[in-house]
Amino acid sequence: MTPAEQSARAAEICRLAPVIPVLVIEDVRHARPLAEALVAGGLPVLEVTLRTPAALEVIRAMAGVPGGVVGAGTLLTPEDVRAAKAAGATFGVSPGATDRLLAACEAEGLPLLAGAATATEVMALLERGYTVQKFFPAEASGGAAALKAIGAPLPQVSFCPTGGIGLGNARDYLALSNVLCVGGSWVAPKAMMVKGDWAGITRLAREACDLR
Repeated sequence: MTPAEQSARAAEICRLAPVIPVLVIEDVRHARPLAEALVAGGLPVLEVTLRTPAALEVIRAMAGVPGGVVGAGTLLTPEDVRAAKAAGATFGVSPGATDRLLAACEAEGLPLLAGAATATEVMALLERGYTVQKFFPAEASGGAAALKAIGAPLPQVSFCPTGGIGLGNARDYLALSNVLCVGGSWVAPKAMMVKGDWAGITRLAREACDLR
């Protein structure tokens, strides 16, 4: 899959909903009911971060939920890419970008939201053909104002900003012409998962879905 093909598919995924839940899941038993709750609330795109031992099993479980589009976050190495793809991930997300990581995603045919925080990083990815990128860490890198400024000389790049984004500031990003969606963890609080409050998570998802 070429970078241009990756970006086209990434754009399709990002346009499915205004928010991509960023999920850190420690108990695989939470995987399916959580995915069902989020999809029911209008958030079908799910990013499962590879930050827990259960992550790959969570991806496998969520991949079977009707209507869900499951991806793997925190991809750092080619090995991560191959494992995520084998587990059923249909897209990937990384905090940054390296040649080896990009090459692995291209070889595996895994659309990637590669992270960039500066104009130079955005330009380097654009030079390779990536027109859809992740702006990370969004708030620490200057927030919506910084992303708007980057967009002025680089209007051909669209973003999914993540990092420090919640209900209170998501609209600031979604109002930008170069933002397709935002990523955030607030729609799946750990306390709600532990309690099995799937109806509450569906309510949060619906609230997030109404941001646009």
